[in-house]
Amino acid sequence: MPSPEQIVFSYSPDEFERFVEEWVPALDSMYMRVERQGGAGDHGIDVAALLTPEGLEGPWHNYQCKRYKGTLAWSTAASEIRKMFAGVVTGHFVVPERYTFVAPSIGPSLRQALLSPVGTREVFVKALRDTTDKVITDLPSPLRCEVEELAASTSFEMFQTVDMKQMLEQHKTTAFWVTRFPPENRTRPAAMEPPEQPEPREARYVQQLIEVYVEHWRDGADTVDRVAQHPTAGPHLRHQREAFFSAESLRRFGEEAYPAGHFEAIAKDIYDAVVHVAMDDHPTGWKRLQAVTSQAISAGLTPTVLAQHVRPLDRTGVCHHLVSCAGNSGDIFS
Repeated sequence: MPSPEQIVFSYSPDEFERFVEEWVPALDSMYMRVERQGGAGDHGIDVAALLTPEGLEGPWHNYQCKRYKGTLAWSTAASEIRKMFAGVVTGHFVVPERYTFVAPSIGPSLRQALLSPVGTREVFVKALRDTTDKVITDLPSPLRCEVEELAASTSFEMFQTVDMKQMLEQHKTTAFWVTRFPPENRTRPAAMEPPEQPEPREARYVQQLIEVYVEHWRDGADTVDRVAQHPTAGPHLRHQREAFFSAESLRRFGEEAYPAGHFEAIAKDIYDAVVHVAMDDHPTGWKRLQAVTSQAISAGLTPTVLAQHVRPLDRTGVCHHLVSCAGNSGDIFS
């Protein structure tokens, strides 16, 4: 299956703009809205990220999309910058606070130019006087002078590029990722083995289990060490810890293989399935424990790319994760 990078390189210019429109909102939660404006007469705006209700008359960021077979060079970028300045002096928008060139591959000439913003501005302004670009030459003489003055007074530090790998990592946090990049048939690694002694993050659910054991057996299963020596409580605790680390393995696998939030969705499904069972009256903590874990194992899960990897042991482990993360509201066993 092609990699996400290969898929993006295969996009048409229009599809690449749509991809950028999906990615931009993941960059800044302060954007009020993101609008795709690419096309004829766009005055150099492909995707506009607006920071205030003033739209293009207030603070905004421009994302200029360039999907070519080769790399994006400074000569092409300079043409787009001229178009942007012409759009400002003709009253279509104010100068954006940030102007980002987005392309699958950025050429060395553009990278080098943006590393020297002051020198690049001087070269750009000088070239404006002799340009044959119709975007500039078609302007009335007074507006051409305004373009030169505006370019000379603009900090070229506003112009930047973005790395494709960084874009893909940020796009992965959006709801569009799974649709645009269907997951491969990924193999889930073997579950983690619990360490010999419980870790601090296990303290809450282990303590609740010990309280259940003390009530149920009443014969000294009141510490981790004494439980380990108990003929029935010992194997039971070991199995519960295996469940906890199986769920932890699922969580880590989900974070590495898929967009964020899938493990949390599974935990929410299981919580919704067991919370009322846990709140019911039960004669003992042991009966409550059995009812809760049984309900978790049979609970229906919302179909997601991670749900297909869930094992029965994970479901019990998720209950322990819920206990460990929920504070006092997590007392579902005792």
